[in-house]
Amino acid sequence: MKEDPLRKNNNELQEILKRYENLKKGRSQSYIDEESFEKIIDYFDEKEDMGSALEAAEKGAEQYPFSATMIIRKADLLIATHKYREALSLLDHAATLDSGDINVYILKTDAYLALDKQEKAVAILEQALSLFSGEERISLLFELADVYDDYQEFEKVFDCLKLILEQEPNNEEALYKICFWTDFTGRNEESIKLHQKIIDEFPYNDLAWFNLAAAYQGIKLYEKALDAYQYAIAINEKFDYAYRNMGDAYIRLKKYKEAIDVLQKVLELTKPEALIYEALGYCYDKLHNNGQARFYYRKASHISPDDSKLYYKIACTYFNEGQWESAVKQLEAALKIHRHQTEYNLLMGECKMQQEFYKDAIHYFSTVVTTRPKNKKGWESLIRCLYKAGYFEEAKDQAVAALKISSGQPIFLYYISAILFALGKTKEGILQLEHAMAKAPKQVKSFVELNPSILQNHHVVGVISRFKKRR
Repeated sequence: MKEDPLRKNNNELQEILKRYENLKKGRSQSYIDEESFEKIIDYFDEKEDMGSALEAAEKGAEQYPFSATMIIRKADLLIATHKYREALSLLDHAATLDSGDINVYILKTDAYLALDKQEKAVAILEQALSLFSGEERISLLFELADVYDDYQEFEKVFDCLKLILEQEPNNEEALYKICFWTDFTGRNEESIKLHQKIIDEFPYNDLAWFNLAAAYQGIKLYEKALDAYQYAIAINEKFDYAYRNMGDAYIRLKKYKEAIDVLQKVLELTKPEALIYEALGYCYDKLHNNGQARFYYRKASHISPDDSKLYYKIACTYFNEGQWESAVKQLEAALKIHRHQTEYNLLMGECKMQQEFYKDAIHYFSTVVTTRPKNKKGWESLIRCLYKAGYFEEAKDQAVAALKISSGQPIFLYYISAILFALGKTKEGILQLEHAMAKAPKQVKSFVELNPSILQNHHVVGVISRFKKRR
């Protein structure tokens, strides 16, 4: 029967540790080779016994004073215990023994970064880039990219990843990372050229097709992006991020049915996400299918119950159908989370106004005006509500205030005119109407919408006709 390899390795380690204890106690015949010292260091390191690991590294360095490996291991442990300057001194010594060990440069970088000496860390890595090639050079470029990321030199992160892909076009880590940094830095044109070159050489690289598509999407070339995503999913039919981005591209192109198809594919491939359900709800919303929109918004809200905008969107679907009470319930949930959100208060006010609960509506519109005094829509809604409720004097006061705050927006002149007519002040109403028509004749529809029967007044019809003839 064969011996269990794990048990054999454990027995060997126990034997090495026994010899190491004998060596520490000064007993004879306690020779330990370099490889065994590394195993001892690893043993204590894995147990997170840094003191014992460092002691073993020191013993190893004493036994093998010309071993760069032992010195590097000791330096690594010194960095882990925050003894950066001592580690740097050892690494300088290790470099004289073996300048071809990449760990010298990576550990020096770590030490300099810990000492907040970014320039020296960059200089070390740039020096090392000229000494190494192949996989080691790629490792150094990733290290350099991380340094630039930490110090917010984001353009240089992109440069490092580009160099990696020019050397190794199929490097998955670099392909994943450069997609993010392309979007972050906005270097979409460079990314397009880089990935076109990769695709020419490796036409079945699905990540390269995806990155090409994402770069096109970044400069709003959505049709080209969709073509590239189609290649990505043809190569990898389970590429859920490609379907996800296709959904966004179709939405941008207002192709909502196509967006629904690819977003449904995302749900097939991944676990449910609020963002995908919300996007599906949005598509159905745009297709005026309130029931389906509501269905997906609800699914999204079950995953993200603290996202107030989902309750607001559900409320909008009810509002579109004239289901005021159902809309109010959803808005109450939204307002519990964000009490002063402008859109929520405006819609709640509209619902209450439709139900003829004017005092409640005034409360919500007043909240908007108080918290967002520059919000034109809030003032319009408040004045309309006061007018419909028959509070004409208050409506006039608010319209005058709105006119002043909005620097003379013509719509408020129209509202003042309508209110003056309602108060029986016909001459003043005509003057305000003429003033408004002179400024913005196209906005007269807001004046008529406030009280359609106003067109029965021949004075009003006369003013409107006169300005139409002038135009």
